[in-house]
Amino acid sequence: MLIPSVIRKAFRGMLGPIARGLAAGKVHPNTISIVGVIPAIVAGYAFATGNVRLGGVLLGISGLLDLMDGQVARLSNMQTKFGALLDSTLDRYAEIAVFVGLAVLYRDSVTLYGVMLALGGSLMVSYVRARAEGLGSSCDGGLLQRPERLVLILVGALVGPRYLEWAIWIIAVLANITAFERLLRVRRSMSSGNP
Repeated sequence: MLIPSVIRKAFRGMLGPIARGLAAGKVHPNTISIVGVIPAIVAGYAFATGNVRLGGVLLGISGLLDLMDGQVARLSNMQTKFGALLDSTLDRYAEIAVFVGLAVLYRDSVTLYGVMLALGGSLMVSYVRARAEGLGSSCDGGLLQRPERLVLILVGALVGPRYLEWAIWIIAVLANITAFERLLRVRRSMSSGNP
């Protein structure tokens, strides 16, 4: 995990008043999840058309909304299994939209291969966790989870296209390492007789 838990908690704390306001206003967390994927899809389009900094801003908005839905669900006591599934599914669609946009942006560059590896690794990080949990094993953590991937793309996009390329290649390597790291962790857990 590249982002320390202290920073994660502090950031969630800053968003707390907004989440409490949404919960008090009876805004359904699933609505926030659905609305949150829209800026990510538009970010993908912005990347595809070369508006890299706009894509970064939109991705940041999507990320904030993604942090908000879980908080609102807890505050309003509306946590459901379907809500968790919907949130995870929409997160994958958001990532796919962003990476497709980046693939179009870098279609004439070797970075296109980095985008494909980054997308594959990102999806596999989530898949390994979901499959492990389906088999009764916990599979949290890892070097490069979704928040880290989002921050890397966001910062790279805001700084500029050259830095965005570096961010993509970092994700291409570290996301795949994270997927294998999770796989090995689950294997060790299963070998030791733990679920």
